Amino acid sequence: MPRKKKKKIFSAATVVREMARERVGSPKASRLVPAKPTKPEKYKPTLGKLLEEE
Repeated sequence: MPRKKKKKIFSAATVVREMARERVGSPKASRLVPAKPTKPEKYKPTLGKLLEEE
């Protein structure tokens, strides 16, 4: 025997959203926020750091 469907509980928030979409339209699709460019190092690298990179 199939299960009974669950009754939907009234939610004022969903009704308000539906009305807003009818009047204004659906919201724009979201976009990825580009990463901020990193600042260059403030000081010149030391001899120790230069030797570590190699």
